[in-house]
Amino acid sequence: MSLPGGRLPRLVVAAPSTGQGKTTVATGLMAALTRAGQTVSGHKVGPDYIDPGYHALATGRPGRNLDPHLVGTDRIAPLLLHGARGADVAVVEGVMGLFDGKVGGEGFASTAHVATLTRSPIVLVVDISRSSRTIGAVVHGLATWDPDVRIAGVVLNQAGSPRHAREAADAIDLPVLGVLGRDPALGVPSRHLGLVPAAERDEARHTLDALATRIAEQVDLDAVLAVAAIAPDLEVAAWDPEVALAGAGVSRLRRQGAFAPQPPEVPVVAMAGGRAFTFRYAETEELLRAAGCEVVGFDPLVDPHLPDGTAGIYLGGGFPEVHARELTDNVVLRRELAAALADGVPTVAECAGLLYLCDSLDSSPMVGAIAARAAMSERLTLRYPTMTAATDNLLTRCGEEVTGHEFHRTHVTPEAAGRPAWTVDGAEVGFASETLHASYLHTHWAGHPQLAARFAEAVHARG
Repeated sequence: MSLPGGRLPRLVVAAPSTGQGKTTVATGLMAALTRAGQTVSGHKVGPDYIDPGYHALATGRPGRNLDPHLVGTDRIAPLLLHGARGADVAVVEGVMGLFDGKVGGEGFASTAHVATLTRSPIVLVVDISRSSRTIGAVVHGLATWDPDVRIAGVVLNQAGSPRHAREAADAIDLPVLGVLGRDPALGVPSRHLGLVPAAERDEARHTLDALATRIAEQVDLDAVLAVAAIAPDLEVAAWDPEVALAGAGVSRLRRQGAFAPQPPEVPVVAMAGGRAFTFRYAETEELLRAAGCEVVGFDPLVDPHLPDGTAGIYLGGGFPEVHARELTDNVVLRRELAAALADGVPTVAECAGLLYLCDSLDSSPMVGAIAARAAMSERLTLRYPTMTAATDNLLTRCGEEVTGHEFHRTHVTPEAAGRPAWTVDGAEVGFASETLHASYLHTHWAGHPQLAARFAEAVHARG
């Protein structure tokens, strides 16, 4: 069922802290509602790529991110409406604790902030495994902390027994929509950077089916939909990639016919996918298509060649360190990529893409297009910065400021060379030229559509 204008039943799944069961409940709700006949749109607060992969598996639609730091506050509601086009209900999974946001930002980019920007009611997930009546005080405090934040229902997680659950529920003055017992079989395995992506787990769909069944049995889905239905209309227009590009100055592309329904020659952007490259925002591909490019996926683990007609290359994030041997073994593709970059094919590489383009990753040879070595590190790098473009290059203009995020447990030596991509916290990082932009920093092009426009322009010129 398609809903008119800004009318969209929706809810946000939040928690008092990380580890309470947000991902389990949010993804389970998406799967259970989908299996009940609802068309569900899944969203994630923050820059996380992994949870949206499970959301996509649960709903059959692309997982989406809502991050005020990456895209700006004014784009959050429009992006929600865009991602939920044609959906009956949107389920937004929160991040960390309800009011936890960017460090030093007084809750900026928190789950509560996004719930406020989207005027969405909240379903609070609370782990009650280590307390009972005290849960009533926790819920009361969260519900009354900010009058602009509306908690409309609670799901109790990790109940030890029906008696334990009743003791906690009786202390809560909000509707309890469901109670989940302890079941470690429904957890998602973790490793050095968090949960294992759905694309890397052959058993993920089976686990999701079991989770959907459990949620349908133990959570009142009708009550959940009633919570979503109280969300007021959003008085904004849905985000549109063509409108975003028009605002970023793409008149040249339009003159070239890039926006024609069927351009005579559509240049191909080869976009890395498969198990090693699972991280990218859905809007990136949508912007490139709106700019007149054909986006064709390829798997660096198994595909021996780039797609026919490749005029641009996009290497997003992922876990090349986990699949380094298979990447090394695909010698033909590595050589073809090195030749393409040497020939000036416009290329964007973020995090995993940067590692792949280096000479080596630990002891495994990589593409060798960047004179640097990558290696695993004991230190986790996690930051949420505003970067400054260090030079004029493929994507940016010197002095331009762009928001991003960085999350990895590897390091590259040297960190920059020649024309660096960014200046972050006073240090130059990354590698850039007129045809290359490679760094650890992830960017969301919906927040900075000029980056998509410049890349597309270079691709059109190459094609």
